[in-house]
Amino acid sequence: MSGEASSAEHAQVLEELVAYIAKALVDHPEAVKVESSLEKGRLKLRLAVAPEDLGKVIGKEGKTARAIRAVVAASAAQIGARAVLDIIE
Repeated sequence: MSGEASSAEHAQVLEELVAYIAKALVDHPEAVKVESSLEKGRLKLRLAVAPEDLGKVIGKEGKTARAIRAVVAASAAQIGARAVLDIIE
């Protein structure tokens, strides 16, 4: 398997993970969108939710966002990848 195919598979797995977590937290799961790109050897995930759900994925003092980022980083490490998560306003 080539490195590019492997990166695409890793991206899909992590996108699905982030979408699953986000949809469980928000009132409008249909508005959850996750996109990814490879930048500087890292997978960059971008999470967008409905504006009224933004606070739910960020949480008090950013604790929920930090927890989601920790899960993404740990999951990426398990599959031999590096990933970061941005939450888009």
